Amino acid sequence: MKNKLFDKITLKFLLVGIINTLVGNGVMFLLYNLFGVGYGISTAANYIVGSVVSYFLNKYYTFKQTQKSVKEVIRFVINIVVCYVIAYGAAKPLAYLIFSGFSKGVKDNLAMLAGSGMFIVLNYFGQRFFAFKNNGGDR
Repeated sequence: MKNKLFDKITLKFLLVGIINTLVGNGVMFLLYNLFGVGYGISTAANYIVGSVVSYFLNKYYTFKQTQKSVKEVIRFVINIVVCYVIAYGAAKPLAYLIFSGFSKGVKDNLAMLAGSGMFIVLNYFGQRFFAFKNNGGDR
């Protein structure tokens, strides 16, 4: 199992993840902090934009998939939604509990940062072993 978790695919996924995270988090923090958009819409925008970037980079670069597959897209979307709900559903209550003495803005920013970290970990496993599992994720 160790070889499956830390290999060439993992390194490619991490590189794509860096790009994806910079793009998605950039959107999220700009919307929240510069444009005053709420937590829910800002985090959702992160994962809509970031997921589109992630899908195409991981499909063609990380997992080297060229065939068209509706099932793959559906699995990818399910993975993103589940990861988002778990990560951001847990991050905000935890940040508000742990940082109760801080302002709402600080708590929300910390929650978004923590949610992003949780999302990255969950998303790796979801893409590798669910979304792209039959299409190169096990290579």
